[in-house]
Order: sequence, then C-alpha cells, then structure tokens
Amino acid sequence: MAHASDSLVAHHFEDIDQQNESAVLGMWLFLAQEILFFGGLFAAYFVYRVKYPDAWAAASSELDIYLGGFNTVVLLVSSFTMAVSVNAAQTGKQQRLMMGMLVTLALGLTFVVVKFFEYKAKWDHGMIPGSGFVYHSTTGDYFAGVNPDQIQLFFCLYFVMTGMHALHMIIGAGLLLWLLALGYNGHFGPHRFMKVELFGFYWHFVDIVWVFLFPMLYLIDRSWMLQG
Repeated sequence: MAHASDSLVAHHFEDIDQQNESAVLGMWLFLAQEILFFGGLFAAYFVYRVKYPDAWAAASSELDIYLGGFNTVVLLVSSFTMAVSVNAAQTGKQQRLMMGMLVTLALGLTFVVVKFFEYKAKWDHGMIPGSGFVYHSTTGDYFAGVNPDQIQLFFCLYFVMTGMHALHMIIGAGLLLWLLALGYNGHFGPHRFMKVELFGFYWHFVDIVWVFLFPMLYLIDRSWMLQG
C-alpha cells in the first residue's frame, strides 16, 4: 500500500525521509557559506578593532544602544515565534502556524524600520562614510584626539555589516510572505512542513548573526556614560 506521503516525494528520492534529509543538508551547506561570508567581515572588524581601539570605542559611542537593544529583543522574540511556527507546521496546527508566521513577519519588519531610523540619524549627522563624512563627538573630551579617518573606517564596517544583515532580514520577510500564501492555501501539514522548517533555520541564523553584531558594534567601552 502506498503511503500518504508518497505523492510528495520527488522521483530522484527513495522516500520522504531521504528527501527531507537532503533538504536539511542543502540548507546547512547554504548556511555554511553564509558563515564564511559574515566571518570575513567579522575578521576585518577585529583586525581594525585591535589596531584602533580608541577609535572603535569612540565610534561605538555614537550608536544608539537603546534602539540596538530594542532590536535585539525583537529578534529574540521572533526566533521564538518562528520556532512555534515550525512546530505548528509539523503538527498540522494551521491557525497557530499562520499566526506564528504573521507575528514573525511583523517583528522582522519592525527590526528593519528601527534600523532605517538609525541609518537616518547617521545621515542627518553627516556620519555616512565618504567625502562628506563629519565626526562630532557626543562624549565631550572622553575620546578627544581620536583620528576621524579611523572613525570613518568603523562606520564603513558598521554599514556593510548591518546593511547585509538587514538585507537578509528583508529577503526573509519576502520568503515569509510566500510561506504565508502557501499556508493560506492549506499547503502545509504533518507530511509537508519542510519549507517552514528550512526557513526556520535561515531565520534563526540571521538572528544569531545579530546577537554577535550587537555587542561587537554597540557595547564597546561605555564607561563614558558614567561620567558626570
């Protein structure tokens, strides 16, 4: 007798388990190359942080720790709602699946909107790397004498690293819209949930990247905040 899931198996796989294992392996290989990509950026960041510690601390002090912290909480919560969505897909709980993905999408878009306002603040203060870059310290004399070119280098890496992360969030939001459309049409169930599970891997990876970015960029030498 044919199993209910036989119609879901592509012709080049023996059974649904082999198909799912291949899909998971493919996602892990994709995430491995993503780790290599971000790893190169992290390596550049740490090399220059060791070389210019004062400039890194001064530049970090210009970032909004409260908005960065809020976005960190947003992404941690979104990881939970994404995990709920994966479990709902696996157990055939359609309403919970749709609600979980909707909340995850809303949280992801919240992150991007907050990041937009962070970028806008840097634009308004002339801290976009380039010929018009201007550094006005908000910490008084605490970081006096720091080389503005080194500050600009920090912001080059800041915008590249957070910009690529935000791009991954935007791509994730687009994929979530696609999954929501499939879910609305009853595509998912106990025998067909792999798309949601694989996307969950992607979403958790993007969240983990931010868990590293936040302390690396925002939490460098905040002792100046205790002054005065």
